[in-house]
Amino acid sequence: MQQPPAALTFFHSPNTRSSGALALLTELSVPFQLKVLNMKDGEQRGAAYLAINPMGKVPAVLHGDALVTEQGAVFLYLADLFPQAGLAPALDDPLRGPYVRWLVYYGSCFEPAVVDKALKREPAPPSTCPYGDFDTMLKTLTDQLERGPYVLGERFSAADILWGTALSWTTGFKLVPELPIIQAYTQRIQARPALAQVRERDAVWAAEHARGH
Repeated sequence: MQQPPAALTFFHSPNTRSSGALALLTELSVPFQLKVLNMKDGEQRGAAYLAINPMGKVPAVLHGDALVTEQGAVFLYLADLFPQAGLAPALDDPLRGPYVRWLVYYGSCFEPAVVDKALKREPAPPSTCPYGDFDTMLKTLTDQLERGPYVLGERFSAADILWGTALSWTTGFKLVPELPIIQAYTQRIQARPALAQVRERDAVWAAEHARGH
């Protein structure tokens, strides 16, 4: 007898890195249980959530007994878990390698560079810095976006949800320059109904949390 599918629980807090992963789940159009954490109340540091993710971060996914954290891993896992949505190239697809590359590039190069810039820190020496230097890191990304309309050229994928949300908030906070290629790309991705839906829901949750609910 076929086993029923394992339950999928997604841990989220509004206007955080998990918003992109929630948009991915919305694009995938699959059933899941949503747990919204009130970070203004410190819920992510409470014992109940630290028992799930000791780092106290979102996003996090519980799929049966399997815990998946770290944004890139969550995107890889979810898009592969539901291949019928077509948001992840298959293992034998020539685009699979570039797809994985750009999902991992976000956490290994882009975000460390953005954090250093936000904190006005000098990068580590080139021999140890994960991203080399900010300008080279960003040009590597924008060169890829020039091949658009999506990260993988003509094919929309989960990588676009990650980058579309990441570039939206980093340009919004002036951490990344609002270059025309970046603005056009983020507008294209942010216009998708799934992302608009998450923005609306996040606004409601954020307002509730600000009121102490």
